[in-house]
Amino acid sequence: MGEIKTTITRKIRKKRVNQIPFGVILFIAIVGMGFFIASGAPKSALMWGFGVALGFTLQRSRFCFTASLRDPVLTGSTSLTKAVVIAIATASVGFATLQFAAASKGAQIPGNISPAGMHTVVGATMFGIGMVIAGGCASGTLMRVGEGFTMQMLALVFFIIGSLWGAKDFGWWSKSFVPAKGVFLPDVLGWPMALLFQFGLLLAIFVFADWFGNKKSNR
Repeated sequence: MGEIKTTITRKIRKKRVNQIPFGVILFIAIVGMGFFIASGAPKSALMWGFGVALGFTLQRSRFCFTASLRDPVLTGSTSLTKAVVIAIATASVGFATLQFAAASKGAQIPGNISPAGMHTVVGATMFGIGMVIAGGCASGTLMRVGEGFTMQMLALVFFIIGSLWGAKDFGWWSKSFVPAKGVFLPDVLGWPMALLFQFGLLLAIFVFADWFGNKKSNR
């Protein structure tokens, strides 16, 4: 009886399609598009290459900022949470190096130093609710659009509409709710204490996420 059931199950399963030819065609198309872009704008071709590599990495790693905050609550998994912390720490090293080099020379500090306030709390809450409903943040939505998910295609359309609408009215929002000056931690705490605070906070979050994930997995 078990053998008959196994045979029927195997027949019901769809035959796997060999995706290697599709992958080869896609790879040729990507390289061809890169050369086409490079003929008119070499920098754009470089951005194209980085974009393709980043998209491939996101898809294979299933990296998503929404999942990093959602999974600990829903499933107890904190692997993506720790990955985001590591990514932020790595980026912090690069940004701190560039900014300190500029500050030591008396040059303008690169990067957008945006002020925080109630607008940050309200915007983060709205965006967090929207991300959970849509099933992904910006990177996760783009990744799943490439995989053919209809819901994320719809979310991307309204993502674009909302971004354009926000850009159109950004001047009014900025004047009405955003404080006039941002806070740059090295100016307030000094470079050593600012870096210590930044990496100390990230380390604390990583340790807590690791403890929380182990606690949930042992239940």
